[in-house]
Amino acid sequence: MEIRLDNVVKTFDTFRAVHGVSLTVQSGELIALLGPSGSGKTTILRMVAGLEYADGGHIYFGDQDATDIPVRDRGVGFVFQHYALFPHMTVGENIGFGMSVSKVKRSKAEIVARVNQLLKLVRLEGLGDRFPAQISGGQRQRVALARALSVDPKVLLLDEPFGALDANVRHDLRRWLREIHDELGITTIFVTHDQEEALDLADRVVILKDGKIVQQGTPQEVCRDPKNAFVLKFLGDANRLTGEVRDRQAHVAGVAVAAAEGVADGPAEIYARPRDLDWSAAGPGVPASVARVLDRPGERRVIATASTGEPLEFDVDAERDIFAGEQGFVTLRRAKVFALG
Repeated sequence: MEIRLDNVVKTFDTFRAVHGVSLTVQSGELIALLGPSGSGKTTILRMVAGLEYADGGHIYFGDQDATDIPVRDRGVGFVFQHYALFPHMTVGENIGFGMSVSKVKRSKAEIVARVNQLLKLVRLEGLGDRFPAQISGGQRQRVALARALSVDPKVLLLDEPFGALDANVRHDLRRWLREIHDELGITTIFVTHDQEEALDLADRVVILKDGKIVQQGTPQEVCRDPKNAFVLKFLGDANRLTGEVRDRQAHVAGVAVAAAEGVADGPAEIYARPRDLDWSAAGPGVPASVARVLDRPGERRVIATASTGEPLEFDVDAERDIFAGEQGFVTLRRAKVFALG
């Protein structure tokens, strides 16, 4: 099922949460809506679900204008961050609940068979008679997904589905969700503020800021070619240096540090990931001094201060000798340059 948003707007009182967003989700695609709090990602998801109605624009499910269709008639499955399971129902009863109240009538035997099928799909066989309080958080989220899938949705929507879980469980469930998606092929939209989660899971990442799409593309595209400083910084650690562009070269403290194709001469911001910085005792590079060295498994994180006064962080091999107070030079192996002003 293809989903298309055409210039969709949503306002709460005087606050414009979504500003004319247009987006197409291809049938069978898994996309991530990624952005900070207040970026509009959950509001967009809720409008697709029918839990909120758009104030302007249209939402299409295939060729059908679904903008004003009630939530129960949209054929969507919704997974909430905090599970929203019924505590007084067993796991099996929670999964079967949507089928029991659906317009599509099923016999008790059909519901039981479907529940058992879904328990197997989400790897919870044998837990159907337990209550939500008797299983782990990761298992509860699997129940929530099974419940969403029980009504054979055309579209699966997930709102921060792993936000309440610890890091190890989140990692395992991400891999598992991707496997489930590839097996079922349901058009899927999930909301997250976790960059790693979006990049690991999605076919396409849609990055939002202040209710607008600022960039979209494959994980590789948005990581390798961020269109502005916000996207670059939001997608991970980034060092920032203030300098200037002259003759298609970015300079910091009088030193040419990076190519600046397509950026006009003048003041500029130069960004580089920690992995793209290196340290040299003799130069060339930006003069800097080491403030701290943090030892981590397999590597050392160096915190330095450039001669311009700006902080820099980068990683080196765990066996490399670098000490607090050491003077040297930072080189930029790869950088992104944006014009200032």
